[in-house]
Amino acid sequence: MEKRQHLLQPLQMGPISLPNRVVMAPMTRSRAANDENKATADLQGRYYAQRASAGLIITEGSQVSERAVGYINTPGIHSRVQVEGWKEVTKKVHEAGGRIFVQLWHVGRMSHPDFHNGEHPLAPSAINPHEKSYTPEGFKETVTPKEMSLEEIQQTIADFRLAAKNAVEAGFDGVEIHASNGYLFHQFFNRTSNRRTDAYGGTREKRARFLFDVLDAVKKEIPENRIGIRLNPSLHGSFGMTLDEETIPTFDYIVDKLNEYNLAYLHLSEPFTDVSDIPHAEPEIAKHYRPLYKGVLMINNGFDRASGNAILEEGLADLVAFGKPYISNPDLVERFEQDVPLTDWDQDTFYTPGKEGYLDYKKKTAEASTQD
Repeated sequence: MEKRQHLLQPLQMGPISLPNRVVMAPMTRSRAANDENKATADLQGRYYAQRASAGLIITEGSQVSERAVGYINTPGIHSRVQVEGWKEVTKKVHEAGGRIFVQLWHVGRMSHPDFHNGEHPLAPSAINPHEKSYTPEGFKETVTPKEMSLEEIQQTIADFRLAAKNAVEAGFDGVEIHASNGYLFHQFFNRTSNRRTDAYGGTREKRARFLFDVLDAVKKEIPENRIGIRLNPSLHGSFGMTLDEETIPTFDYIVDKLNEYNLAYLHLSEPFTDVSDIPHAEPEIAKHYRPLYKGVLMINNGFDRASGNAILEEGLADLVAFGKPYISNPDLVERFEQDVPLTDWDQDTFYTPGKEGYLDYKKKTAEASTQD
């Protein structure tokens, strides 16, 4: 008998039994095109339920406050209306047999005053990332953000705690803290974006403190073993991030300290771009961090059926997250199992409102659920 693919083997992740190791990665889809920035049963509910055969679904980033917003039509999880919307989504996913975490998000300086009634976005330091923000009026150049006061940092920590409480009420199986991809936490980690000289800047420990303060607040609302953390250590040249000699040692410190927590998982991204010639970068993230992290390790970025099975077989990860393949292949798990070719995605509809390019990709495998 042929050995079962590593991707299709079950995993016990804390209190949650995953039927396979295929994770639907968090992906911004900009479908919350309503005045409340609310997820709805008819759009997000159907979308995620179609993909419920994944071992785990991680939702798109969901802002923890109005100040956390940086993209149009992204759902939040800070208002009562938003919590009610997410309840309908989790209900549909659970009815389809799935497991779903919500990603908690604050973009920091990767935003624009158009989202904040003319006020500048918040960030660890007043350093412009020199990127573009997609506003209701189209792409605009980012501005120099406002350096967060200690009071604003404490308020943001409280916002994450409230978002975690809301996630529990909304019926999510857990939360992922989005500490990656050049957003607020990442801006605290890197010296090129954090020039603070107080308790949240300077040494590695101080630049990492915001993450651990948030984690300690969030775990008051939801058990540690239902909390995931996402990091992108070798991000360079995008989202305003620049590596230096302190970057990887800082992430080494963070990952080692996360061993003190009983997390659901640590979610790491391989480099988004070729960093083999970038000084101080780490080109092989899973290989570097697997020996350092003792818990469940999830790896992401550019994997397919063959490479996903291979990295699990090598013992370099426990879970593999798939992004774009999940956009156009709602039955990705079944396609992997039956070796059915994948459907190509339409990049033109990644961020457009409505059902097109969102709900209309068809399942093509025999055992795929008919859940719609």
